[in-house]
Amino acid sequence: MNGQEANGAAAPAPAEKATSAERTRAALIEAGLKLFGGKGFAAASTREIATEAGANIGSIAYHFGGKEQLRDACAQHIVASIRTVADPVLQRLPVPADPAAAETQLRLAAQRMAGFMIAGPQAADFVQFILREVQQPTKAFDIIYEGLIEVVHRRLCLIWAAATGDDADSEETSIMVFTLIGQIVYFRIAREVVIRRMGWREMGPAQVQLIVTTALDNVMAALAARREVMAAREAQRGTMAAPEARRERKP
Repeated sequence: MNGQEANGAAAPAPAEKATSAERTRAALIEAGLKLFGGKGFAAASTREIATEAGANIGSIAYHFGGKEQLRDACAQHIVASIRTVADPVLQRLPVPADPAAAETQLRLAAQRMAGFMIAGPQAADFVQFILREVQQPTKAFDIIYEGLIEVVHRRLCLIWAAATGDDADSEETSIMVFTLIGQIVYFRIAREVVIRRMGWREMGPAQVQLIVTTALDNVMAALAARREVMAAREAQRGTMAAPEARRERKP
């Protein structure tokens, strides 16, 4: 041991090792997302994952403890990544009491999620992985459902209710929000179908912008239609209540 090492002058080395470890861990998660989503958990071998990540096969056990724990880490990565996109609008801002402000928040949330899901470079592997978990649920599905799907869906229901006057906990509101999310996710799942049917060479920035704009128009049209329904129901209640009020006023 030389004098520098003895007195701690060589301290930067651990930091370099930590950075290298973080890169390896991230590469393994990226490889896991791709192979678990594309081939399924059983078909994706640890050797294949390590090779895809450019890492030693023992690094999976070292960083995660095993293949199942890597799968769970992939799910946690999906949750953290999408929440980073969604939370600035959905969680860090209060649900507006004013319908117009709620509409603006809903539009902004839909815009951010659509941009990420349709154009985000990670979104393809995320969606593939989630679809596998939906079809064959494991602990990873619980992580995604509890940390992302339930949280985002519940918040969107609250915003939708504030914008329309609907009940946030009603089945109608829940289904409507699922419908809004579904039309965005479709363009990622059926990307190749859309490209071929539209006659596009690719789904580049111009095409993505057209999809996002159209999807947002659909969201706003659905919101406006729902407001009309709620207004009509309220008017009907008022009409039905009027005769009862007159009877109560009679001596």
